Amino acid sequence: MEIIQGNNKFYIGDATHPDAEITFQPAGQDTIAIDHTFTDPKLRGQGVAKALVLKVTDYAKANNLKIIPLCSYARVVMERDEDLKTLIK
Repeated sequence: MEIIQGNNKFYIGDATHPDAEITFQPAGQDTIAIDHTFTDPKLRGQGVAKALVLKVTDYAKANNLKIIPLCSYARVVMERDEDLKTLIK
């Protein structure tokens, strides 16, 4: 399954009606806020949502950004991983 980078999001499927997506917004000069994660029921239980969170965290690391995980799912994933905790602002 290919994860595609869009404008302030990563997604699977069609950009207009994705099967799964995670969105983020700029929240200052060196920070982004993850504000939404969605996975279509047909993809749930396959680790898709976690893969999307990891894609955003890789993006943040590559761009030297911190993350405000407003989305509850993203927050849980990041708080459970010691390496990802360092990205939380």
